[in-house]
Amino acid sequence: MVTFDEVLAEVAQRREEFREQRYVPKDFVARLKEIGLYRAATPAKFGGEPLPPAEFLDRIERISVVDGSTGWVASFGSSQVYLAALPAETQAELYRNGPDVVFAAGLWPVQPATPTERGFLINGRWKFASGCMAADILGVGIPGDESSGGKPRAALMPPEQVEIIQEWDVVGMRGTGSFDLAIHDVEVPREWTFIRGGAPTIDEPLYRYPTIAYAAQVLAIVGAGVARAALNHAKEVGAGYAGVTGAPKLADRPYYRAEVASAEAALRSARAWFYETSHEVWETVVAGDPASDEQNACLRLSSTHLARTSSEIVEKLVGISGTAAINNGHPLQRLLGDALVPKQHAFFGPAMYDAAGAVLMGMPPTTPGFR
Repeated sequence: MVTFDEVLAEVAQRREEFREQRYVPKDFVARLKEIGLYRAATPAKFGGEPLPPAEFLDRIERISVVDGSTGWVASFGSSQVYLAALPAETQAELYRNGPDVVFAAGLWPVQPATPTERGFLINGRWKFASGCMAADILGVGIPGDESSGGKPRAALMPPEQVEIIQEWDVVGMRGTGSFDLAIHDVEVPREWTFIRGGAPTIDEPLYRYPTIAYAAQVLAIVGAGVARAALNHAKEVGAGYAGVTGAPKLADRPYYRAEVASAEAALRSARAWFYETSHEVWETVVAGDPASDEQNACLRLSSTHLARTSSEIVEKLVGISGTAAINNGHPLQRLLGDALVPKQHAFFGPAMYDAAGAVLMGMPPTTPGFR
């Protein structure tokens, strides 16, 4: 059995391969399965070994320090919290061959689906299906209806029914394989669809943890791992790098030392609140109580703050690293692009501050899908 440290070593060895081909391949995702990441959100009743969110997040962060793209793909080992809204009988079929199931989805833009006697006839094209090249099951976003309370649905199907279009030309998280999915006249039975963020049909503690908030957390922590990698680089290089002009090495410059120290404090502070909030909410749901609206708001807010703080840290470290950092091959350039991706995600837009602030002051959230 492969160990976690062995997997990290393999990530370090292969990350350029993943970046060049633009996806993490199946053989390496099989390694991630071996260390339990794709059973960490599978219901225990189906053979899963559900992890408390903070424990899963810590593992994703450690991978992301080595490579953000691999951390991003691994983070979707949490996606079974979405699938817990499927009928229990469908979940039993889904996990029939074992608990290690890789789910990837292109949920946007939501595309029309024609109702049929059995379910929905689906056609269309969807974007951002991270990890789809190694998926065991794929999903796409379709509209909600009266039975979903207007919330959108996701429809699931095996990979052989889906066309993967390898359109992914980006400056950050290049290795995530966030390709497009195209569906051509596929009928999906209603029992293989679920309401996104809908009530779980399995009663275990992990599925009482706020689903959408957890989906945001697993992406935010990738940014934190990338920021940690940038800080590690800044400290290591700063101790030895001298500019071409003959100026003192970076670590001998007060502004460099001060910025590195400030970045260290900012990242540790944002992480501490992020993990503290996750532990608090987990204790609540394990005790059998639902997470409060305020707790959910703090999960969303701490995730947004961490994602944005992480990106800002990498940007500042580039700014103090001299002309060397302008080269395309400089490590901070890759990290700068990777750190930008979580920050730009819809989960962490400026509207999240308004929505969280409204909830903290006893008002309804101002953003759809906040909970």
